[in-house]
Amino acid sequence: MQHLKNCQGLAPAFLIRSQRFRISKSIIPSLSAWDGHLSSRWRSTGGHGKQKYSSDRVPKFKFALAGLLAGTGAVLAYKLHQGKVEWAASSAQLPGTQASALPVYSLEEVTKHCSLDNGVWVTYKGEVYDITEFVAMHPGGDKILLAAGGALEPYWALYAVHEQDHVLEILSAYKIGFLNTESLKKQESTNTLDPYSAEPTRHPALQINSLKPFNAEPPASILSDNYITPSVIFFKRNHLPVPRVDPETYRLEIEGLPGGVVSLTLSELKSCFPKHTITATLQCAGNRRSEMNSVKQVKGLNWGIAAISNATWSGARLRDVLLHYGFGQEVAAKAQHVQFEGLDVDVTGTAYGASIPLNKAVSEEGDVLLAYEMNGEDLPPDHGYPVRVVVPGIVGARNVKWLGKIVVSDEESKSHWQQNDYKGFSPGTDWDTVDFKSAPAIQELPIQSAITHPAEGTLVDSSHGELTVKGYAWSGGGREVVRVDVSIDGGKTWHVARLRTGDKEQQPAPSPPPGRAWAWKLWEIDIPLLHRAQELEIVCKAVDSSYNMQPDTIAPIWNLRGVLSNAWHRVKVKVNEDFKDRK
Repeated sequence: MQHLKNCQGLAPAFLIRSQRFRISKSIIPSLSAWDGHLSSRWRSTGGHGKQKYSSDRVPKFKFALAGLLAGTGAVLAYKLHQGKVEWAASSAQLPGTQASALPVYSLEEVTKHCSLDNGVWVTYKGEVYDITEFVAMHPGGDKILLAAGGALEPYWALYAVHEQDHVLEILSAYKIGFLNTESLKKQESTNTLDPYSAEPTRHPALQINSLKPFNAEPPASILSDNYITPSVIFFKRNHLPVPRVDPETYRLEIEGLPGGVVSLTLSELKSCFPKHTITATLQCAGNRRSEMNSVKQVKGLNWGIAAISNATWSGARLRDVLLHYGFGQEVAAKAQHVQFEGLDVDVTGTAYGASIPLNKAVSEEGDVLLAYEMNGEDLPPDHGYPVRVVVPGIVGARNVKWLGKIVVSDEESKSHWQQNDYKGFSPGTDWDTVDFKSAPAIQELPIQSAITHPAEGTLVDSSHGELTVKGYAWSGGGREVVRVDVSIDGGKTWHVARLRTGDKEQQPAPSPPPGRAWAWKLWEIDIPLLHRAQELEIVCKAVDSSYNMQPDTIAPIWNLRGVLSNAWHRVKVKVNEDFKDRK
């Protein structure tokens, strides 16, 4: 079959792939400019749509790419200008569906198309796709070339979030044919190892946001039952498969110090440095993202209010370790950052990474730990066994798990998750205009609070005429929560909640030193029910020691990644008829 892509100068690349498109009038004037530009980029070599491509000529179309490596691996998602381009699905079909009049290829033919020079072909569920033009637009960069000339399945097994409808629709635009029966059988017989096959067992109460990689939060209703969150229901945030690490062969490498590279065993870390314990809350940057989605769709896991938990952490101070191995004024004069690299890796061998400012890492008041215990026991696999960094007061993304390397450097980590994710932007910034280099990486998080009881839509039934409201509050940077205000009439009147820094049966803990309030505060209040109210809107807002307060609504803080969601938390409940009708 002769494909449109073989006709020089007919249309931009997004008009090819044996598809028919409708182009809105708003972009018709721009097509003529593309016409001559594109005709010089491709030259047909004839036969089954095969072409010769130049690697420096792959078009870099600036569509609204909504794809991210958002801690979920490479999320293949891009968004064409809405209202400008509509795809007519008369010939486009989702992967795995049958279509007629398309060529049949052998696996040997597909294998030849494994580079930008010869074109990039891939297969998926027995179908063949020419994704050459998409390589430049792939949010995960050139990692997509790992699948060139072969099957997508092994790589999508690692980045399982690819298997979503909008991703499959994108792929369908590049479909050029099918594998022949012999090739299909050969491919199906190939045993591809699932990198998630050895994942740890998780508690059934966890509410799962994604399975591969595993991300889950506890039910909000039990989140504030314990001041110290049990490890099994502590929220899980993984970006890649959980690595299996042998503690006997584990080594932590440290670079950037005068003595050269240090290789530290787990035994040495435990025996050579004093054990220090802190209580610290970790919160995902995307906590409460679901509320931003209710305003306008964002990209990222749809976290509720429970991507936050509190634990005790024990290990060696990072400061002690760096000083022991030669950190001093000479290094401090040159370095500005401490980079962390995990042992969790993607198919390219690229590890999860992040960095924090040097002054936080080496400050005596910073309390940064190389932790090997959580809640008095060895770290669970999901939480970084055998060693993770705990950076109290800092966004969870910098608390790197399965820690394999530390680098004292004059530069931030080059990791995707440091440079091109976990950053905040204006509500007016979209995927057409976003420039991740223009915003700093999130470190300290803003003041936060949420209601854990009652739940949205609950029928209130109180024979005493009171409503008990519970929740949590926390602020980043070691700023102590000093007050939580609660309203049951949508914010017209307010009541001050009781704060606690331990479980109910424990004596209240003394206030931490200024700037070192690493743990959350749980709060509770009993509020008289409003007479004859049919519905109540419960609202909470917290205040920290710097008098930072939460914004009242989501819209002004909305951002395309759905991070830093900390507006007043609102829950609506209904009042039962028996109480409502009482005099």
